[in-house]
Amino acid sequence: MDFEGRVALVTGGGQGIGASIALRLARGGACVAVSDINPANASETVKAIQAIGGKAIALRADVSSQADAEKMAEDAVTGLGGLHILVNNAGITRDRLLLRMTEEDWDSVMAVNLKGAFNSTKAAVKVMSKNRYGRIVNIASIVGLTGNPGQANYSASKAGLIGFTKTVAREFASRDVTCNAIAPGFIDTAMTRALPDKARESLIARIPLGRLGTAEDVAEAAAFLASDAAGYITGHVLSVNGGMSM
Repeated sequence: MDFEGRVALVTGGGQGIGASIALRLARGGACVAVSDINPANASETVKAIQAIGGKAIALRADVSSQADAEKMAEDAVTGLGGLHILVNNAGITRDRLLLRMTEEDWDSVMAVNLKGAFNSTKAAVKVMSKNRYGRIVNIASIVGLTGNPGQANYSASKAGLIGFTKTVAREFASRDVTCNAIAPGFIDTAMTRALPDKARESLIARIPLGRLGTAEDVAEAAAFLASDAAGYITGHVLSVNGGMSM
């Protein structure tokens, strides 16, 4: 997948899945704007991209703020010369059972995970629509399709992101702007590594492929959807979950 001449913006790109996606796009030749609310994390990803000979800039943005999202997109265009790919990856969790979940728990997750994607997409699609080309990839979740105890807010935000994906796909198809979502399953992260051995084994037993996913598994899927090879795919939700949900 060749991204030479393309500029990508990855939100939440300072660590985990976002960092892996940023690196994968850079390996394909994209110039990458790495956005994160933590500028130190964004800078670390930029250093990793530069270490493999890529071009990248670090941007500090709180995507729940419309003003921040607009400046983020503007800075990507100014700093790298365009904007062709947007990956909405920024997200947070505030897990609690419903009866213990606070209004702040609900609002903060919605503000980042769903409103953040709205703000970032609205800012980026202005550029893409004008140039009649764009690839938008939203990082949803398996729990947006299945639900999960203790994650009413997170599940709702990711289900909302899937509906948002389909609407954006319909609104901007005529401008050759595609919008797709990825629904990762359980990924090998610091959170899953902290699980007790029995809980981790039980989790893996539910996955037909017999292992947790990796950030790189998600990054490869994102790279495909961001590429010209996926030019006739839009409004699609690609599950990357080892067969856990079919």
